[in-house]
Amino acid sequence: MKVVVIGEPSGASMETIMSVYPRHKSVVDRYIESGDVIGIGPFVGGGNMAIFKSREAAEKFTAEDPFILEGLVKSFIIKDWMDTML
Repeated sequence: MKVVVIGEPSGASMETIMSVYPRHKSVVDRYIESGDVIGIGPFVGGGNMAIFKSREAAEKFTAEDPFILEGLVKSFIIKDWMDTML
């Protein structure tokens, strides 16, 4: 089983997003390097998603991601995902 974090955008300006992006990318890079996140990025039209190997990693990520902590992601949900393409 994998775990998906789906975020809803806050409507922040691109200028604000880009000012926070380097700190966000630093967190993302750590999770990629550790192998905990296997996919991450924005949806066309707004919002974003990340796929994690465990709920523990997803919860830790949401507790430290600057996009979430600084309100650039208005809300998010964490869902268990039964990936059938193992």
